[in-house]
Amino acid sequence: GRVGWGYGKANEVPNSVEKAQKQALREMVSVPLVNGTIPHRVLGRYGAAQVVLLPASTGTGIIAGAAVRAVCEAARINNILTKSYGSNNPVTLVKATLNALTRMRTLQEVERLRGVSLK
Repeated sequence: GRVGWGYGKANEVPNSVEKAQKQALREMVSVPLVNGTIPHRVLGRYGAAQVVLLPASTGTGIIAGAAVRAVCEAARINNILTKSYGSNNPVTLVKATLNALTRMRTLQEVERLRGVSLK
C-alpha cells in the first residue's frame, strides 16, 4: 500500500541507485487498496502523459505497460486495468501514475471529508 519514486544521476551506477533510493523514500505515498485493487477509477496527469487506472475483479492481474506495471507491483496492487495516453516517456508515465494514486480516496475518507454517510 505504499510506493515512492526516485531518479538519480551520477558517474557510477551504485551512486545513482543510492540517490534514487533516497529520493524514493522521501517521495513515498500511501495507496488505498480494496481487496487487492483500487477503490475507484482515477485519471493521473503529468506533462503530456495521462494514465487511467481502473479497478479490476480478482484474478485479472496487472494489465499495464512496463512503467505503470512497476509502480503497481511496488504498491502491491494485484488486480488493475490501465491505459496510458499521450507521452510514452517512462519517467513521465511513472509521475502520472503516482499522481493518480495520490488522488485516490476510500469510501470512509469521502464520508469523513463530506460529513455525510454514503451507502
